[in-house]
Amino acid sequence: MQLSDRVTGGALVLLGAAAAYGGSRLPAVPGQDVGPAAFPMLIGGGLVLCGVLIAFGIGQAFEAPEADAEGAPRFAGLRALLPPALLVFYVLTVDRLGFLPTAAAMVLATALTFGARWRLAVPLAIAAPLLVHLVFYKLLRVPLPAGLLPAPWAAS
Repeated sequence: MQLSDRVTGGALVLLGAAAAYGGSRLPAVPGQDVGPAAFPMLIGGGLVLCGVLIAFGIGQAFEAPEADAEGAPRFAGLRALLPPALLVFYVLTVDRLGFLPTAAAMVLATALTFGARWRLAVPLAIAAPLLVHLVFYKLLRVPLPAGLLPAPWAAS
């Protein structure tokens, strides 16, 4: 059974709105600019944005056409093992390589494995780790491993 993009996008919008609403109800921590509400609201807002983009079909031109069931590659089901494999990869390499190269490799591998074209996967692999690092470093004040390629805003 396949669900339409409008249904899955709408479900993401609802999930994101619920996360943002739940986060906004968390009490503030005295003396801190960023409290426990920041992360759920940020994630909720991202889910709402992604849900809207999916529901309206924005970005479908970047997807590779899906093969039918008979033309599917023999080991296509192994894609389910990619997230845990990437988690192990992250744990083993992030201290040596640093967050930015490790995350870029993970985003590129994920995008290509799940059908993105190179012209979308490469810019995504560059931009997404930078954005995540910026959020963790500036907003959440969580340092990430610098490794071989430190972020420009994290330079001492």
